Amino acid sequence: MRTARERVLSAALELFAEHGVSGTSLQMIADRMGVTKAAVYHQFPTKEEIVLAVIDPVLLSLTPIAASAARRRTPAARRRYVLDAVVDLVVEHRRLSAVLSFDPVVSRLVRQHPSMTVISELVELLTGPDPSPATRVDVAMVAGGLVMAGAESSLSDLPDETLKTHLLKTSLRTLRLNRS
Repeated sequence: MRTARERVLSAALELFAEHGVSGTSLQMIADRMGVTKAAVYHQFPTKEEIVLAVIDPVLLSLTPIAASAARRRTPAARRRYVLDAVVDLVVEHRRLSAVLSFDPVVSRLVRQHPSMTVISELVELLTGPDPSPATRVDVAMVAGGLVMAGAESSLSDLPDETLKTHLLKTSLRTLRLNRS
């Protein structure tokens, strides 16, 4: 049985998908759940806290990815680990990505999130020290492309493994890295 907190998050995610974060109220979440607004407030005093509870697990999972990647012996092994892990994350959370990727409220919360320093570390693991402009553009294209692919509704019918395979293959090709 899901907890009340989990039910709030599930209802909120459904409504965010339908109306966006800005178009979803706490009352709408309560109505979707068949409870009072006070019951939602009991779990989350603000909508912002609901949004953070939805995105926090994904953003917080970046820290162990960066730490594990940094322990790899070679720059190539570090890059490959980051790509593998980020592709897995994108595919695992593609519904969330599709719902929240372009919402201005979410963008603001992500920019203010402590994980932004980890995102910079992951980018540096991919670019290496003192990257050329071409490398910086390639990494930006891959990062943006992964987010877009996670949010792309025309790919929603692809099985996870198929999507992972093609995202990784395309990322490796774009970054001109071996597939081994």
